Amino acid sequence: MKIWKTKNGFKVIKILSGRSNVFLVTNGKKNILVDTSPTRKWSKLDRNLKSFNVSKIDLLILTHTHYDHVENAFRVKKNYGVQVFVHQEEEYFIRTGKNKFPSGTNLFTRFLVRTLGAMLSNKFNFSPCQPDVIIDSVFSLKKYGLNAYLLPTPGHSAGSISLIVDNEIAIVGDALFGVFKNSVFPPFADDIKTLVKSWGKLLETDCSLYLPAHGSVKTKEEVQQEFNRRKNR
Repeated sequence: MKIWKTKNGFKVIKILSGRSNVFLVTNGKKNILVDTSPTRKWSKLDRNLKSFNVSKIDLLILTHTHYDHVENAFRVKKNYGVQVFVHQEEEYFIRTGKNKFPSGTNLFTRFLVRTLGAMLSNKFNFSPCQPDVIIDSVFSLKKYGLNAYLLPTPGHSAGSISLIVDNEIAIVGDALFGVFKNSVFPPFADDIKTLVKSWGKLLETDCSLYLPAHGSVKTKEEVQQEFNRRKNR
Protein backbone atom coordinates (compact mmCIF):
# COMPACT_ATOMS: atom_id res chain seq x y z
CA MET A 1 0.00 0.00 0.00
CA LYS A 2 1.33 3.39 -1.04
CA ILE A 3 1.77 5.97 1.75
CA TRP A 4 2.33 9.72 1.48
CA LYS A 5 3.22 11.99 4.44
CA THR A 6 2.68 15.71 4.92
CA LYS A 7 4.90 18.11 6.84
CA ASN A 8 2.43 18.22 9.75
CA GLY A 9 2.36 14.48 10.21
CA PHE A 10 -0.66 13.36 8.24
CA LYS A 11 -0.40 9.99 6.52
CA VAL A 12 -2.40 9.39 3.36
CA ILE A 13 -2.61 5.67 2.69
CA LYS A 14 -3.98 4.09 -0.46
CA ILE A 15 -5.79 1.47 1.59
CA LEU A 16 -7.38 -0.15 -1.45
CA SER A 17 -6.69 -0.02 -5.18
CA GLY A 18 -8.09 -1.67 -8.24
CA ARG A 19 -11.54 -0.79 -9.59
CA SER A 20 -11.63 2.32 -7.43
CA ASN A 21 -8.98 3.62 -5.04
CA VAL A 22 -9.86 4.16 -1.38
CA PHE A 23 -7.72 6.42 0.81
CA LEU A 24 -7.23 6.47 4.57
CA VAL A 25 -6.08 9.81 5.99
CA THR A 26 -4.81 9.74 9.57
CA ASN A 27 -2.89 11.91 12.01
CA GLY A 28 -2.75 9.16 14.64
CA LYS A 29 -5.80 10.52 16.45
CA LYS A 30 -8.41 10.97 13.76
CA ASN A 31 -9.15 8.75 10.77
CA ILE A 32 -10.76 9.86 7.51
CA LEU A 33 -11.82 7.42 4.81
CA VAL A 34 -12.30 8.73 1.29
CA ASP A 35 -14.74 6.62 -0.77
CA THR A 36 -15.51 2.95 -0.18
CA SER A 37 -15.08 0.91 -3.41
CA PRO A 38 -17.58 -1.56 -4.98
CA THR A 39 -19.38 -4.23 -2.96
CA ARG A 40 -17.11 -7.06 -4.08
CA LYS A 41 -14.13 -5.28 -2.46
CA TRP A 42 -15.65 -5.04 1.03
CA SER A 43 -13.79 -7.97 2.59
CA LYS A 44 -10.45 -6.69 1.34
CA LEU A 45 -11.18 -3.13 2.44
CA ASP A 46 -12.20 -4.28 5.92
CA ARG A 47 -9.13 -6.51 6.18
CA ASN A 48 -6.77 -3.75 5.07
CA LEU A 49 -8.21 -1.29 7.58
CA LYS A 50 -7.77 -3.80 10.38
CA SER A 51 -4.16 -4.38 9.29
CA PHE A 52 -3.54 -0.72 10.21
CA ASN A 53 -5.34 -1.26 13.54
CA VAL A 54 -8.23 0.95 12.47
CA SER A 55 -11.24 0.16 14.64
CA LYS A 56 -12.90 3.60 14.42
CA ILE A 57 -13.27 5.90 11.42
CA ASP A 58 -14.28 9.43 12.29
CA LEU A 59 -15.26 10.78 8.87
CA LEU A 60 -16.24 9.17 5.58
CA ILE A 61 -15.88 11.56 2.66
CA LEU A 62 -17.79 10.55 -0.47
CA THR A 63 -16.22 12.35 -3.42
CA HIS A 64 -19.44 11.59 -5.33
CA THR A 65 -22.10 8.88 -5.39
CA HIS A 66 -21.34 6.69 -8.40
CA TYR A 67 -21.65 3.05 -7.40
CA ASP A 68 -17.93 2.19 -7.52
CA HIS A 69 -17.26 4.84 -4.86
CA VAL A 70 -20.16 4.30 -2.46
CA GLU A 71 -21.40 0.70 -2.59
CA ASN A 72 -19.78 -0.04 0.78
CA ALA A 73 -20.79 3.21 2.47
CA PHE A 74 -23.58 1.62 4.51
CA ARG A 75 -21.20 -1.13 5.69
CA VAL A 76 -18.52 1.38 6.69
CA LYS A 77 -21.08 3.39 8.64
CA LYS A 78 -22.45 0.28 10.36
CA ASN A 79 -19.08 -1.23 11.26
CA TYR A 80 -16.93 1.81 12.00
CA GLY A 81 -19.33 4.35 13.52
CA VAL A 82 -18.50 6.99 10.96
CA GLN A 83 -19.99 10.38 10.08
CA VAL A 84 -20.76 10.48 6.36
CA PHE A 85 -20.07 13.65 4.35
CA VAL A 86 -21.55 14.29 0.91
CA HIS A 87 -22.33 17.28 -1.31
CA GLN A 88 -25.96 18.37 -1.43
CA GLU A 89 -26.12 17.60 -5.16
CA GLU A 90 -25.39 13.95 -4.31
CA GLU A 91 -27.65 13.68 -1.25
CA TYR A 92 -30.62 12.18 -3.09
CA PHE A 93 -28.51 9.41 -4.59
CA ILE A 94 -26.81 8.30 -1.37
CA ARG A 95 -30.12 8.36 0.54
CA THR A 96 -31.96 6.32 -2.11
CA GLY A 97 -29.17 4.11 -3.46
CA LYS A 98 -29.80 5.32 -7.00
CA ASN A 99 -26.80 5.21 -9.33
CA LYS A 100 -26.64 7.86 -12.06
CA PHE A 101 -24.31 6.95 -14.90
CA PRO A 102 -22.24 9.97 -16.05
CA SER A 103 -21.97 11.29 -19.60
CA GLY A 104 -19.16 10.20 -21.90
CA THR A 105 -16.31 12.50 -22.91
CA ASN A 106 -15.10 10.68 -26.04
CA LEU A 107 -16.70 8.88 -28.99
CA PHE A 108 -16.67 5.45 -27.36
CA THR A 109 -17.94 6.50 -23.92
CA ARG A 110 -20.61 8.77 -25.43
CA PHE A 111 -21.85 5.82 -27.51
CA LEU A 112 -21.75 3.57 -24.44
CA VAL A 113 -23.82 5.96 -22.36
CA ARG A 114 -26.25 6.69 -25.19
CA THR A 115 -26.97 3.01 -25.81
CA LEU A 116 -26.57 1.44 -22.36
CA GLY A 117 -26.60 4.31 -19.86
CA ALA A 118 -30.11 3.77 -18.46
CA MET A 119 -29.59 0.03 -18.10
CA LEU A 120 -26.19 0.46 -16.45
CA SER A 121 -27.55 3.04 -14.02
CA ASN A 122 -30.26 0.66 -12.83
CA LYS A 123 -27.93 -2.35 -12.76
CA PHE A 124 -25.60 -0.63 -10.32
CA ASN A 125 -28.05 0.76 -7.78
CA PHE A 126 -26.67 0.22 -4.26
CA SER A 127 -27.68 -0.07 -0.61
CA PRO A 128 -28.72 3.39 0.65
CA CYS A 129 -26.70 5.16 3.33
CA GLN A 130 -27.93 8.08 5.40
CA PRO A 131 -25.48 11.01 5.33
CA ASP A 132 -24.68 13.03 8.42
CA VAL A 133 -23.17 16.21 7.00
CA ILE A 134 -24.31 17.83 3.75
CA ILE A 135 -22.00 20.44 2.25
CA ASP A 136 -22.57 22.98 -0.51
CA SER A 137 -19.37 25.04 -0.42
CA VAL A 138 -15.82 24.93 0.91
CA PHE A 139 -16.01 23.14 4.27
CA SER A 140 -13.25 23.28 6.89
CA LEU A 141 -12.54 20.18 8.98
CA LYS A 142 -10.63 22.11 11.66
CA LYS A 143 -13.43 21.67 14.19
CA TYR A 144 -12.77 17.94 13.89
CA GLY A 145 -9.11 18.50 14.76
CA LEU A 146 -7.94 18.17 11.18
CA ASN A 147 -5.93 20.56 9.04
CA ALA A 148 -7.99 19.73 5.97
CA TYR A 149 -11.00 20.97 4.06
CA LEU A 150 -13.52 19.86 1.46
CA LEU A 151 -13.46 21.65 -1.88
CA PRO A 152 -16.37 21.33 -4.33
CA THR A 153 -14.90 20.21 -7.68
CA PRO A 154 -17.94 19.60 -9.91
CA GLY A 155 -17.86 18.49 -13.50
CA HIS A 156 -17.55 14.72 -13.38
CA SER A 157 -20.78 14.96 -11.41
CA ALA A 158 -22.62 17.99 -10.10
CA GLY A 159 -21.70 17.26 -6.48
CA SER A 160 -18.13 16.03 -6.78
CA ILE A 161 -15.83 17.13 -3.95
CA SER A 162 -12.13 16.84 -3.17
CA LEU A 163 -10.35 16.56 0.18
CA ILE A 164 -7.42 18.94 0.64
CA VAL A 165 -4.99 17.64 3.27
CA ASP A 166 -2.49 20.03 4.89
CA ASN A 167 -2.70 22.07 1.67
CA GLU A 168 -0.21 19.57 0.24
CA ILE A 169 -2.21 16.60 -1.04
CA ALA A 170 -5.56 16.65 -2.84
CA ILE A 171 -7.71 13.51 -2.95
CA VAL A 172 -9.85 14.25 -5.97
CA GLY A 173 -12.19 11.35 -6.76
CA ASP A 174 -12.93 11.42 -10.49
CA ALA A 175 -12.20 15.12 -10.98
CA LEU A 176 -8.89 13.85 -12.39
CA PHE A 177 -8.05 10.48 -13.92
CA GLY A 178 -4.74 8.73 -13.25
CA VAL A 179 -4.91 5.88 -15.77
CA PHE A 180 -3.67 7.46 -18.99
CA LYS A 181 -0.12 8.62 -19.62
CA ASN A 182 0.22 12.38 -20.13
CA SER A 183 -3.45 13.04 -19.39
CA VAL A 184 -5.73 13.59 -16.41
CA PHE A 185 -8.91 13.79 -18.50
CA PRO A 186 -11.60 11.31 -17.37
CA PRO A 187 -13.55 9.20 -19.89
CA PHE A 188 -16.81 10.24 -18.20
CA ALA A 189 -18.00 13.67 -17.05
CA ASP A 190 -21.36 15.38 -17.03
CA ASP A 191 -19.99 18.89 -17.69
CA ILE A 192 -16.53 19.24 -19.24
CA LYS A 193 -16.33 23.03 -18.96
CA THR A 194 -17.19 22.90 -15.27
CA LEU A 195 -14.69 20.07 -14.80
CA VAL A 196 -11.87 22.16 -16.28
CA LYS A 197 -12.82 25.06 -14.00
CA SER A 198 -12.53 22.65 -11.07
CA TRP A 199 -8.98 21.82 -12.18
CA GLY A 200 -8.29 25.54 -11.92
CA LYS A 201 -9.59 25.55 -8.34
CA LEU A 202 -7.36 22.59 -7.47
CA LEU A 203 -4.37 24.35 -9.00
CA GLU A 204 -5.05 27.43 -6.86
CA THR A 205 -4.29 25.36 -3.76
CA ASP A 206 -0.71 24.74 -2.67
CA CYS A 207 -1.10 21.00 -3.31
CA SER A 208 1.68 19.37 -5.26
CA LEU A 209 0.17 15.87 -5.43
CA TYR A 210 -3.25 14.84 -6.66
CA LEU A 211 -4.61 11.40 -5.83
CA PRO A 212 -7.39 10.24 -8.17
CA ALA A 213 -9.84 7.42 -7.54
CA HIS A 214 -8.68 5.61 -10.67
CA GLY A 215 -5.03 5.06 -11.46
CA SER A 216 -1.93 6.64 -10.00
CA VAL A 217 -0.86 9.93 -8.43
CA LYS A 218 -0.62 13.00 -10.64
CA THR A 219 1.66 16.00 -10.11
CA LYS A 220 0.74 19.66 -10.21
CA GLU A 221 2.72 20.01 -13.42
CA GLU A 222 0.65 17.30 -15.12
CA VAL A 223 -2.61 18.90 -14.04
CA GLN A 224 -1.39 22.33 -15.13
CA GLN A 225 -0.46 21.07 -18.59
CA GLU A 226 -3.90 19.53 -19.15
CA PHE A 227 -5.61 22.62 -17.77
CA ASN A 228 -3.64 24.85 -20.15
CA ARG A 229 -4.62 22.65 -23.11
CA ARG A 230 -8.33 22.70 -22.32
CA LYS A 231 -9.13 25.94 -20.49
CA ASN A 232 -10.02 27.94 -23.61
CA ARG A 233 -11.89 25.22 -25.52
